[in-house]
Amino acid sequence: MSISRCFLFALLVAALAGCQSAYYGAMEKVGVHKRDIMVNRVESVQEAQTDAKQQFESALAQFRSIIQIKDQDLAARYDRLNDEYEDSKAAAQSVTKRIDAVEDVSEALFDEWEEEIELYSNANLKRQSAAKLSQTRRQYQGLIKAMRSAESRMEPVLQAFQDQVLFLKHNLNARAIDSLQGELGTIETDVAQLIREMEKSIAESEAFIRSLQD
Repeated sequence: MSISRCFLFALLVAALAGCQSAYYGAMEKVGVHKRDIMVNRVESVQEAQTDAKQQFESALAQFRSIIQIKDQDLAARYDRLNDEYEDSKAAAQSVTKRIDAVEDVSEALFDEWEEEIELYSNANLKRQSAAKLSQTRRQYQGLIKAMRSAESRMEPVLQAFQDQVLFLKHNLNARAIDSLQGELGTIETDVAQLIREMEKSIAESEAFIRSLQD
């Protein structure tokens, strides 16, 4: 990357950071604090993961029906599977976007918390606040790890679905369906792992929200 491009990229990052800071500042003025925004964004990830889980299950069901039910129009099979793949890809992108938003507000929240700890004059209260910050950070790290782990499980499934869609598109014949049957077991295993990771992440989100509200 050239120096000029690096400079423009740095300006863009700074501008985006400034926009976020202005947004958090404006929300604070109407009584909505970073902690509230964080809870809302974690809940938003939960919703997106639940939607994605259901979408991937739907795509798997469509894949099963395509290779198991005979006497279907091959072009129609391709269209249905491609629609499920596109919907799954969109669901995955929504999950990633919302996890990124959680990371953004968490960074702002923890930075603010650290700065405000230094404002305490009461040593006991300062110590309690620092301990709470440390605990919240540990819980957050577990949460974001679970979120990113579930997110990473989506890509192999998307790649597998894309392969099936492309293969069916390029080979609209009965032999193509026979070839896809051999991939069903692998896709079922990948989707099952994805569902488990999603459910684990959703449970971590619920626990984290409870800890913030204690």
